[in-house]
Order: sequence, then C-alpha cells, then structure tokens
Amino acid sequence: MADQTIASRIMSKPLPQILDEIDDSIRLADAAAKTARDAAAAAQLAGEKAAGEAARVAAEHIAKVQAIADEALALAKQIRAALQESSSSLQDKLASTPAKK
Repeated sequence: MADQTIASRIMSKPLPQILDEIDDSIRLADAAAKTARDAAAAAQLAGEKAAGEAARVAAEHIAKVQAIADEALALAKQIRAALQESSSSLQDKLASTPAKK
C-alpha cells in the first residue's frame, strides 16, 4: 500500500514541478554547504588566533620563569661563594689557634 501511495504521488505531479523541486533542493543543499564551509573557515581562523595568543602568553610566562631561575642561580652562586669564604676563614682560624692541652 505504501508503494502505491508513493507511486500515485509521483505520478500526480507534472514533471516540470518535480524538476523544480529537485532544483530547489539542490540550491538549498548548495547554500547549506556554503554556510558550512564559511563556518569551518571562521572556526579555523579563530583556532589559529587562539593558538597564536596561547603561544604568546606561554612565551611571556616562560621568559618570567627564566628570569626568576636566573636570579635564583645568581643568589645560589653568591651563597656558595659566601659559604666557601666563611669555611675557609674558619679553617684558617682553627689552624692558627694553638691546641689547648
């Protein structure tokens, strides 16, 4: 019965009307595809912009961390030098002090 309904509906429309409907469907599908392509291009552009911004922010933070690390290394070197100097001074004082009996 369903086959008869489809067949009778197709047979009830004139061919030019069917072709117009097909043409309209093709135009709508083409417009939808263009919209999808435009949306994809916009999404790609937004993604590239976001990636660039993320890279810029990451580079800024890396530079800040590098500066802090350089300062910490300089301080560690100063502490090491001070400890070596004080250790050497202490050893000299201990060596020059006569041993008590």
